[in-house]
Formats: sequence, C-alpha cells, structure tokens
Amino acid sequence: MDSTPVSLLQRLRQPEPGDAWERFVDLYGPLLLYWARRSGLSEEDAADVVQEVFTRLVRELPRFRYEPGKRFRGWLFTLTRNYIRDHLRRRQTVPAGDAVDQLAAPDPVAAFAEEEYRQYLVRRALAVMQAEFEPATWQACWQFVVEGKSAAAVAAALGLSENAVYLAKFRVVHRLRRELEGLLE
Repeated sequence: MDSTPVSLLQRLRQPEPGDAWERFVDLYGPLLLYWARRSGLSEEDAADVVQEVFTRLVRELPRFRYEPGKRFRGWLFTLTRNYIRDHLRRRQTVPAGDAVDQLAAPDPVAAFAEEEYRQYLVRRALAVMQAEFEPATWQACWQFVVEGKSAAAVAAALGLSENAVYLAKFRVVHRLRRELEGLLE
C-alpha cells in the first residue's frame, strides 16, 4: 500500500481522511452486508455486525499495512467473519460453527468470483464518483468508453469538441484508477 499513496486505503490512514470513509462505506458496505446475510443473520443482526466491523476498521485502518501477496479483501473478510462468529455466539442463534463454517470455504468470496468482484467495485466507484463531474464530462466519458461511440459522435451529440471528449475520458478514467488503486489486487 505504501507504493500507492493516492489510494483510498492510504487516505483512510491519514489523520484527516476527508470523504475517504464515506467512499469506503459506499464501496464495501454492501459487500459486508452480503457476507453477514450469507451467514444466516437477520437484516438487523447483519447491520449490527457491519457497524461493528466499521467501528473496528476506524481503529485499525490507520495502522493497517498492506503486505504484497496478501489481499485486503481477504483480511476484511476474516475480520467480518470473526465478528459474525462473535455475534452468533452472543445470540446463540445457531449451533456453533454451522453458519460461519459455510463462510470458511477455501475461496472466501466464492459467490463473488474475481471478475464479478472487480465489476462490482468498479460499478460502486462509478456510482459514487458520478456526482463529482460535470454532467457533460461524465456523459462524454460514458458514451465514449462504455457505450463505445466514436469521439466524433459523442462530440456532436453533446456539443463538444473531439478533444473535450478525449479529455473527459482521461479525467474520469484517471480519477477512477486513483480511486480503485490498492483495492483491486
């Protein structure tokens, strides 16, 4: 992580993280809820576990050091799984190990295959970032990159120059890369 100083994880380590926590919650909150629900927790209990995990992350992430070869998502999954276990023990809602053991599969995110996970994270980042760009900039990039329209067609449709379309693509894609740096192992 030290090699990616502009990544979200790096910003979370700062004394004044700005909007980094809000962005982190937007990106990872749904994934943590998925893991908690998958273990058999009710909506309320799953939300409680996610709150506990985020509370712990506020304390731990400023000291977290990324280790090459290890996945941040794996560490986050282990942390979440431990909170789920603790919650189930406190509630005694299931026999020891049943629901949590289902989470301990060799690939902890089997339902989120690697490509699915990447697509999920990119979609979440795009949704969060969209508000940060002027509508014309966002539309120019979206139509050019996602919809595959030519720069000339996008420029004509939005009343921009072709150069403005290329610049919009650069700004949005560059920002997306910075946002996801360190999150996509």
